[in-house]
Amino acid sequence: MLKNKKVTAMDVARLAGVSQSSVSRAFSENSSISSKKKQLILDAAEQLGYQPNAIARGLITNQSRIIGVVMRNIQNPFYPEILDKFYSRLAEKGYKVMFINSQNNEIQEDEVSHLIEYSVEGAIITDALLTSSTVQKFTRNGISVVLFNRYVNDSLSSAVVCDNFAAGKRIGHYLIEKGHENLAFISGPMNTSTTVDRKNGFQEALAEHGISSFLTENGLYSYEGGFAAAQKLLERSKKIDAIFCANDISAFGAMDYLKKQGIRVPEDISVVGFDNVAMSDWSSYELTTWHQPVDEMVDYSINLLLEHINGDMDTPEIQRLEGHLVERGSVADRR
Repeated sequence: MLKNKKVTAMDVARLAGVSQSSVSRAFSENSSISSKKKQLILDAAEQLGYQPNAIARGLITNQSRIIGVVMRNIQNPFYPEILDKFYSRLAEKGYKVMFINSQNNEIQEDEVSHLIEYSVEGAIITDALLTSSTVQKFTRNGISVVLFNRYVNDSLSSAVVCDNFAAGKRIGHYLIEKGHENLAFISGPMNTSTTVDRKNGFQEALAEHGISSFLTENGLYSYEGGFAAAQKLLERSKKIDAIFCANDISAFGAMDYLKKQGIRVPEDISVVGFDNVAMSDWSSYELTTWHQPVDEMVDYSINLLLEHINGDMDTPEIQRLEGHLVERGSVADRR
């Protein structure tokens, strides 16, 4: 039995009575081709069931219209929400998304090679770490990179982040203004700008109120990590009256540990998160948290990346966007 022959651009050109290059222009945006000829080609393509090969066309035009999105911690509900926004926004601009679920803290060579193999025009890196050698490999292959929700000092890559230092400081002031005196912090990994800035802002706020130290445990930005970190904090001190968690998913873990121990939130211990994911508003949590301006962050990241791709920007830029506190039911007023 013979396999069905794949319809090619040459078949469409032959049926429409045009050149193969005309077929290519008919399926390319902003190309110079008359509307009459384009319609003739589209009719022929529909008759034959032809679909253009985007990868092949990208090799010819050097414009794949593909953007890579590299994400590691997809268990964190913050990032699937972000991925959905990147997908829809890029689709509106005529781009496809190649999603890479990185399995390690640092992007691996095979993941970079995969992006290069498919000729992505740019890459948006969320919670995976870039080494200097990885940046150089992207640069050598003409792939622009924007970091999302974190930055690297002295990096060749632009970045878009929430102003995490200002947010951490505002949360510190807020808890003290509510009458809390024995505060603790559940961090994420300390090798990221996100964690460092949130902790430093929180620490500065406490210092301005005369509090020179506070307990810290690493919650790894995960539910299990937040659960375990809360347990360690309570083993170290029974006086804690408020916990600032560096993201919402670790706050959920911390709250569930407290509830399991019969500790009331917020009557006994107040809890604040960071991100304002959809679950924060669930009745089982009612989490007071910091809202990251994710729509603005996504739009700014895409625009910044396209400026790099189009050659309109040569130097890296770190853009910090403001968020705001969302008050719900997880913080008590102890004044």
